[in-house]
Amino acid sequence: MSVPARVTGAARRTVARAAKLARILTHADYRRALAGGVAAAVEHERLDLPGDIRTVLDVGANRGQFALVAARRWPRARVICFEPLPEARRVLAAVVDRIPGAEIRDVALSDRCGDVDLHVARADDSSSLLPITERQAAMFPGTDEIGVLRVRSARLDDELSPDALAAPVLLKIDVQGGELGVLRGGGEVLARVDVVLVECSFVELYAGQPLAHELIGFLASRGLVLSGAGVPTTDGVGRVVQQDLVFSRLGPASD
Repeated sequence: MSVPARVTGAARRTVARAAKLARILTHADYRRALAGGVAAAVEHERLDLPGDIRTVLDVGANRGQFALVAARRWPRARVICFEPLPEARRVLAAVVDRIPGAEIRDVALSDRCGDVDLHVARADDSSSLLPITERQAAMFPGTDEIGVLRVRSARLDDELSPDALAAPVLLKIDVQGGELGVLRGGGEVLARVDVVLVECSFVELYAGQPLAHELIGFLASRGLVLSGAGVPTTDGVGRVVQQDLVFSRLGPASD
């Protein structure tokens, strides 16, 4: 008798969560954060990223899941976190308090400035400037919209001076459908970026979101080419839904 696809998918996610927990428990900093409710994004440890990053721009930092990994992987790097949700930012502050020189910016980065509506998900790391679709809520239980919050939006170029960023620079983006807006609002900064790590979607999970091929084309036109990928998230029939993609510059950004 065949096993329903939704069951096998749930089983895969359970195994992945168990493996992630096992890796988190191997490091004291990760264990400490976990006690405070923050699970380090250890899945990013396996990505082929440079070992000499000096500046990390963590866009969509949430509670510091990626900042924890960045601080361990690049202990000399300056980590700048961007997070508009107040509760997530409160937890984030406790996490980055242990990261020397880390900064938090209270803003939702996009290609526009001013106050905007943030669609808040039950699992708030799935919140977005775009409306959450029924497909997202069905595919990822617990990510349904529970409210709308007015937050400050700004362009990355207005928040940072490119000249103040020590190279090499890594830009990580995890903003649930708003990735292209972040990139369009950060042309000057992007010109100084050596590596981009971005969560891309292959199906529309947020209303009007750009899909992976659009991000790949945009970054390629700026000299950043696809150079790596994380483990994909698939649906019940094996179709790739989301994946972390890595883009690297063909030549040094600081040249």
